[in-house]
Amino acid sequence: MSERWVVRKLEDVTSFQNPGRARWAQIRSELGITAFGINAWESTESEQSLIGKHDEVGGGAGGHEELYVVLSGHATFTVAGEVVDAPAGKLVFVGDPSVEREAIAREAGTTVLVVGGKRGESYTVSAWEKYAEGLGFFGREEYDKAAEFFERAHREDPSQSRVLYNLACAESRLGRTDDALAHLAEAIARTPSFREAAQADPDLEAIRDDPRFPKPE
Repeated sequence: MSERWVVRKLEDVTSFQNPGRARWAQIRSELGITAFGINAWESTESEQSLIGKHDEVGGGAGGHEELYVVLSGHATFTVAGEVVDAPAGKLVFVGDPSVEREAIAREAGTTVLVVGGKRGESYTVSAWEKYAEGLGFFGREEYDKAAEFFERAHREDPSQSRVLYNLACAESRLGRTDDALAHLAEAIARTPSFREAAQADPDLEAIRDDPRFPKPE
């Protein structure tokens, strides 16, 4: 092994995890990969969201085509409304960036490798990954720092709906109800799938009983 090549066990890759959520192994940044996006997600319990519902054309997305490889365990994907059973060894390729997809782990320890890039173009880091560093403040319950991080990110790029959603979560934790509701509404207006995510997000529990909170459709 030298500066020209690297060997690493997946379990040793720098990871990020908030309580109750899947572990994110940050493969691309850990290995210094610049030609394509690659990360892995490992469930910590059964029936856990492994790949959140999203498409690759919404706020924070990179317009990527994506390949999902189930390395271990058992997952269920929903792609364009179609359910796909995905035990270890199954490949799921979504070439159309506009197609909505998600995956649920059917058992703890389910690991999915995700590889992506924009067809015909040089790779650039997606906005969601660029700003994902701020999620670590939630795991450490440093909600004031999370709010500062996502406020700054929002000033840098006001178009990112995921930044707005995470800012709303931090503000909810800090008791800033009016700001949280306003930013959540704006995030949902840009990316409607956040409406469903908000219904069970523990970071938004403090504002869920407010009559202004977005209700499920």
